[in-house]
Amino acid sequence: MADDQILGEVSLPGMLQDMVLESSDVNEFLDGLAKLAADALSSEGSEVFCGVTLLRSRAKGNVASSSEQARLMDEVQYQFDDGPCIRAAREGQVYVVPDFRSESRFGEYTRAIADHGVRSVIGVPIPLDGLAAAGLDLYSTRENAFDEAAIAAAVDLAREASKSLRMAVRVAHLSDTGDQLRAAMSSRTTIDVAAGIIMGQNRCSHDTAMTILKAASSGRNKKLADVAAAVVTSIGQELPETHFDS
Repeated sequence: MADDQILGEVSLPGMLQDMVLESSDVNEFLDGLAKLAADALSSEGSEVFCGVTLLRSRAKGNVASSSEQARLMDEVQYQFDDGPCIRAAREGQVYVVPDFRSESRFGEYTRAIADHGVRSVIGVPIPLDGLAAAGLDLYSTRENAFDEAAIAAAVDLAREASKSLRMAVRVAHLSDTGDQLRAAMSSRTTIDVAAGIIMGQNRCSHDTAMTILKAASSGRNKKLADVAAAVVTSIGQELPETHFDS
C-alpha cells in the first residue's frame, strides 16, 4: 500500500507536515500521530489502538496514545521490559504477532498482555537520529488483525513519521531559540533604561551606571535584569516592552 493511499486521497506526508506546523509542541504532534495511525488501520468491527514508545539511555515510556486503553497496553511492556514494540524500537526491525495465544518469543509478557484482551500486535521502529529510539505500537483484540497490507501501511507511516518527527524537533528548537532571543532582548531593553535612570540620578557615564548595576546584582545575588527592573519600577515607571516584527 503506497503511503499516499493509506488515507484514501489524502497525502500522508502532506498530512504529517501539516500536523507538525499546526501542533504547539512535539507531544501534541505525537498524540496526533497515534490517533492518525489508529484511525488509518482500524476498520468496521476491528478497532486498532496505537501508542508511541520512546526509549532513551536512562528511561523508557509511552509518550503518546490514541486512547487510554492504548496507554495501558503500552504500560504492560514497560513492566516486563519486553514486548514486540520495545524490541522494534531497540532493534530497528518490525515485529508482528498474529495471535498471542500461540506466541512464544516474549516470555511472561505474552500471558500478561493476553490477559488484557490483546490478541495481535505490530511493533514498528520509528528511525530517529541521536540517542533516542522510538516505536509505533499497534494493538488489536482480534487475532490475525494485521494482514500484509496493514503491515506495509504501518511501516510507511512510521517512515514518514520519522521524517516529520525530526522536523517537529527542529521546529521546536527554533521556537525555543526565538523565545530565548526575545527574552534576552527584552532584558537588554530594561537594563538600558535602568542605566539611563542611574546616569540621570548620579550624573555619570553609561559605563559607570553599568558598573553600579553589576555591583548591585552581585551584592544582592540577583540577576542583572531583575536588579534593572527594580530600578525602573522604583521610580514609578512601567517596565519597557520590546516589540518584534512577526
